[in-house]
Amino acid sequence: MIVLTADQRASRSDTDRVESARALLSPLAWLRPPDRTAGDELQAVTDDPAVAVDAALALLADGHWSVGLGVGPVETPLPAQTRAGRGRAFEAAREAVEAAKGTAVPLQVRGVDGAAAGRAEAILSVLGLIVGRRSREGQEVTALLNTGMSITAAAAELGVSRQAASQRAAAAGWSVEPAGRALAVELLAEADGAEAGR
Repeated sequence: MIVLTADQRASRSDTDRVESARALLSPLAWLRPPDRTAGDELQAVTDDPAVAVDAALALLADGHWSVGLGVGPVETPLPAQTRAGRGRAFEAAREAVEAAKGTAVPLQVRGVDGAAAGRAEAILSVLGLIVGRRSREGQEVTALLNTGMSITAAAAELGVSRQAASQRAAAAGWSVEPAGRALAVELLAEADGAEAGR
């Protein structure tokens, strides 16, 4: 199981962004959807590594969050409210988000198998560096491309030329993102599988 815990950065000098982050993440297929756990934190639960990767990168692209992914067992059945959940994955997510606050790319992954979690964290950090540096235009075009839309269709959707959309995608580093996401999903699944095998 994978638990995501996100803590808003500089929350004392910023507006409360929890509800907008919940809206950003709510379309994903969670077992337990994003839930406010404290004043400026949210937490969600999934058994799908792709959901965890998508959510973590969306929060890093947003630029206002420290993100922790905890991999491990949880007490079942899961409670109705995410914040009431218990188990090692919840504890690991807490450890991860606290550690993320002191890093250049504010994301960490924790689990009983530290090596497997570390491999997932490494590629997610690289992807986080890429998505975190994107311009608004780069975010717009890559969001469309990540849905499977072609560059021509994305250009039409954005009302720009195909060449302009291609330039935006190139500047945003999108060419490496699909393979990076696939690897992140594979490594997070490996970490989760290592936990399940214990």
